[in-house]
Amino acid sequence: MSLASKIITSFSAIFTTTYNTLESILSRPAQGNDSQQDDHTFQPPKPTDKRSPCPMVNALANHNYLPRDGTNVSLLKLIQAAKEGINLAPDATLIVGLKALQTSTTGGWFTFNLDDLNKHGIIEHDGSLSRKDVFFGDNHSFSPETWATVFKHFHGLEKIPIDVAANARKERLEAAKASNPEFNLTPDHARFSVLETCLYLMVFGEGAKGNARTDWVRVLFEQERLPFQEGFKRSESMLTVVDILELQKKVEAV
Repeated sequence: MSLASKIITSFSAIFTTTYNTLESILSRPAQGNDSQQDDHTFQPPKPTDKRSPCPMVNALANHNYLPRDGTNVSLLKLIQAAKEGINLAPDATLIVGLKALQTSTTGGWFTFNLDDLNKHGIIEHDGSLSRKDVFFGDNHSFSPETWATVFKHFHGLEKIPIDVAANARKERLEAAKASNPEFNLTPDHARFSVLETCLYLMVFGEGAKGNARTDWVRVLFEQERLPFQEGFKRSESMLTVVDILELQKKVEAV
């Protein structure tokens, strides 16, 4: 194991242990609210509910792992939701969570609303797999046309290998660059773009090996729903930053 990997692994262990301690202290539900908080049935958002440009975050809200109304999401709640819903390790969620707080319009330092993530250039970026670029006027709503250019690579496949997912992402970025005269993908955004591909490959596949089930991925992007009724179960082993970095290298190598 390289020195960098050892440092990341040590940080992951320390942060996860610290988070678990905080969670046990701060996240005990009030008496009488257990049934409401534990109701993770899928419900489409109401017109007044806030949602983000990220299908995974939206799915967590639609299943009540995050507040269904999409408001005042704390970093602790985001970490807890990702852990409960898809078994994503606290250290992995922290990467996105700290960025999300930079978009906040709640007036507080430690909370954000899901639609705050529409803000271009922090988490949201050009070349999304399922949204149009901000140049075209709507970087928030699911775009069937955009998603179709990605999903065409997956047609006929029961599972999505790493190389197919990587090439689908690559072609989407090339198409966005060709059609958007203001296209801009910073190195930081490019890394986030890779991580987004890694996330669905890991959550719906075999961890760092990829091979996500195509029907599960389709449900997430098109319905913003976790595909429990199609047989999905969260990974028994926690998905960590180390796992993501391993898969990131494989995607970037393609």
